[in-house]
Parts: sequence; structure tokens; C-alpha cells
Amino acid sequence: MPQSEYDNAADLHIYAAHAHTAAAAAHHRGDHDAAEELSSKAQDFSIAASEKTFEIAKRLRAPLRA
Repeated sequence: MPQSEYDNAADLHIYAAHAHTAAAAAHHRGDHDAAEELSSKAQDFSIAASEKTFEIAKRLRAPLRA
């Protein structure tokens, strides 16, 4: 079943959150190389999620915020 664009955007936000959490854990245990790599992945997912969400929001007629 194809994924909706809303599901895709939500998944990207979730991936970013998980990558941020994994980066923090790696940093906490002293693995700074892994933390840097995971932080970079988290940033990539965050940017993709933001772009996808903005793309969806531009097509909506109603404002997203009250």
C-alpha cells in the first residue's frame, strides 16, 4: 500500500527524533565519532521532514496554527 505524503512527513520527523536520541546516547558513552555521524543523519532527516511538511502546508488553504 502506498504511503501518504502525511505519513511520509511524519516518518521523517520520527527518524530525525530517533537519530537525535541515538546521537545523544553515543555522545554520553564517549563515542564521539558515532555521535557526529548520527547527528549529521538527524540533521538530514530534520531538513527533509521540514521541507516535506512545508510542501504540504503550502497546499492547505486553512492556516496550520490557531
